[in-house]
Amino acid sequence: MAKRAWQRMLSGRRLDLLDPTPVDIEVEDIAHGLAFVARWNGQTRGDWPYSVAEHSLLVEEIFTRANPGIAAKWRLAAVLHDAPEYVIGDMISPVKAAVGPGYGELDLRLTAAVHLRFGLPSVLPAPIKKAIKAADKVSAWLEAVQIAGFQEVEADKLFGRPLPELIRRLEIRLRPPAEVRADDIAVDARLWAACD
Repeated sequence: MAKRAWQRMLSGRRLDLLDPTPVDIEVEDIAHGLAFVARWNGQTRGDWPYSVAEHSLLVEEIFTRANPGIAAKWRLAAVLHDAPEYVIGDMISPVKAAVGPGYGELDLRLTAAVHLRFGLPSVLPAPIKKAIKAADKVSAWLEAVQIAGFQEVEADKLFGRPLPELIRRLEIRLRPPAEVRADDIAVDARLWAACD
């Protein structure tokens, strides 16, 4: 008997994890899933977990600050950079390395399907991917020192010291998943509409 490789989403879609198609991807499913996936394996201060959805919004903010005037489609790519985690969860980098290339391949297939669903190229141009990764590292530094218990010197070694203008007045506030989900859907929808 073949093993099940799909997951039913709250939208009613059935997403095949091994062969995902763009028609089975809905922004509400992504936002809902990411709002309930904890970053840092839940090892953060506060009464709510710091979700991947909240992280995604922060990465988009940092990406936009670092790239003023950047097109809405690339801002959308930034907010969707961890979208596959709505079905495969968030693993810290050491675990991803231990799991091996299978995790990365699954992530790439899901990312391509998400990108196509939202009118983005299945593989982002290298400069855009690099700029999003840079914003992701700044976000990781900020999260590490504000909510994950790292000293700045330790975060500097792991993630690099961010430029002050990229993090000025950015404060991580842990919020209920429903609130984060609503904000994520609103940002995704606004940026997606601006891509037309």
